[in-house]
Amino acid sequence: MNAPLALLAELTHRCPLRCPYCSNPMELTRASAELTTAEWARVFTEAARLGCLQVHLSGGEPTARRDIVEITAAAHAAGLYTNLITAGVLLDAALMASLVAAGLDHVQLSVQDADPAGAERIGGMKGAHARKEAAARIVRQAGLPLTLNAVVHRQNLQNLPLLIETALAWGAARLEVAHVQYYGWALENRDALLPTREQLDAATRLVDGARIAHRGRLVIDYVMPDYHATRPKPCMGGWGNRFLSVSPAGRVLPCHAAESIAGMEFANIRDTSLRDAWENSEAFNRFRGTAWMPAPCQGCENAERDWGGCRCQAFALTGDAAATDPACALSPHHNLLAEALGEAGALAFRYREFG
Repeated sequence: MNAPLALLAELTHRCPLRCPYCSNPMELTRASAELTTAEWARVFTEAARLGCLQVHLSGGEPTARRDIVEITAAAHAAGLYTNLITAGVLLDAALMASLVAAGLDHVQLSVQDADPAGAERIGGMKGAHARKEAAARIVRQAGLPLTLNAVVHRQNLQNLPLLIETALAWGAARLEVAHVQYYGWALENRDALLPTREQLDAATRLVDGARIAHRGRLVIDYVMPDYHATRPKPCMGGWGNRFLSVSPAGRVLPCHAAESIAGMEFANIRDTSLRDAWENSEAFNRFRGTAWMPAPCQGCENAERDWGGCRCQAFALTGDAAATDPACALSPHHNLLAEALGEAGALAFRYREFG
């Protein structure tokens, strides 16, 4: 069994934005049920002992927590490389200075579009884009490395050249161009978000060219959408293989979307240790390795490369988390992706609601 390399600490589900592809679960955790500062400090200590090297402080919007500085300090004290994943709209210079003093190592800033009006329409918050630009400036002035995360889809792919220019103008060292992955809220809004094949091919060519043009200035990561694929991705490096997540309420998850799989029970950090959840919980062991795989995955030469693809996607599309990921051309459910592509094109978003 491998040790996990990274921990995603989902500190809260609270967020001032209303992105239609929000990765929060459909049922949000209230603030009163969130882990305390001390509980998060214990999680970080146990994560480091388990072998984790880095922690991603995420949400929701992690800076919505009043104790974000204390949480960051606890992660640093545990010896973890600390990355703040933020929308930036609540970040100011005073908070940034406190986070740097607490030991923050890196900031990942999300952007919804390069066009301010498009960003406001997608994120559902007036003035958000200007606040993000200010946040990027604050991060760079504080001397921290900056990654820009651009979630792309049918509604903003036409502005991908401008998103790349935005990353350069804002001083980012890395840009993540991440196509929407369709579960949770993104699945609810799939028809409005799913790109055409022509959009995808144009985006891929653009990224390939930009990587060459901006080599040495900007690293560009590119996450493809599964709906145009013939091979599944090794989701999170394999279920229970290199990654774990802790939800705001303390549930220990193999990936941040695992709670979307109905009927699965997850260990809670309030009742057990992180090591016991990682090594012994039924949820982590159910899809770990290859023994669980059905045909045609079982015995496939790619079984230990893609690890069966995404369990959350398999459940979302087929109702069976153990089914072959429909992204695989060999899956008996691969036709579901073609059907979804044929239905895509509606323009209305359904936004997430807030608790």
